[in-house]
Amino acid sequence: MPVRISINCDMGESFGTYTKGSDAEVCPYITAANIAAGFHAGDPHVMHETVATAAAEGVDIGVHPGLPDKLGFGRREIDITPTEAREYVVYQIGALRAVAATQGLALTHVKPHGALYAILSDSEQHARAVLEGIVEVDPTLTYLATDIQLYDLATESPLDAVFEGYVDLDYRDDRSVIIPKRKEARDPTVVADRFVEIATEGTVESVSGTTLDIPADSICIHGDTPNVVEILDAIHRRLDGTDIELVSLTTQT
Repeated sequence: MPVRISINCDMGESFGTYTKGSDAEVCPYITAANIAAGFHAGDPHVMHETVATAAAEGVDIGVHPGLPDKLGFGRREIDITPTEAREYVVYQIGALRAVAATQGLALTHVKPHGALYAILSDSEQHARAVLEGIVEVDPTLTYLATDIQLYDLATESPLDAVFEGYVDLDYRDDRSVIIPKRKEARDPTVVADRFVEIATEGTVESVSGTTLDIPADSICIHGDTPNVVEILDAIHRRLDGTDIELVSLTTQT
């Protein structure tokens, strides 16, 4: 029986005259796009263009909400209340939802970005507030969970939840992900091997050599990794001859 898994990618993170990522080149390789909605990155024009690019490839369209911090790319923690976290996410869902509606499309999922994700991971109160906000907007959305605590909380809500793993970032022994301030190119062969390991075994090796359980149904590839297209091509070539089937994110919920 084939192993079914999705590939999600953070994208739509350009704005103004600033270009980040290779969205058009990435979309043919993925099954779900997490699109910035103007807070940590993105702007109205980029949002429209990215939605159209993803839709043309039959890719799931989700929102990638972050903190209002373009200068820090949403990676600097800001002291916010649970209510503020909820309202930030609701606002960004609404923005991308409206953009998608103009193209006759609907959102499928939500995946928090950067420091916002860290806040939700560290504070159950903030996490529950955000989940409640998502439910109030659209309870049919899928929550793409970046750690097991958030996944467990999401499964207690009316939302469907999918747990994701990472192959172009490294893990600490506690299963937290090491996010570098500046992304560097990764070895495509190593990344492709990690993809297969997570998909088939549900495990990955930490930086110390410890084997970690990562029971993921979706794997994230970051659109701002310098050689992201080379990585994705290596993954697809690595999957030839395996029982791994790439599927839509929402088919797994």
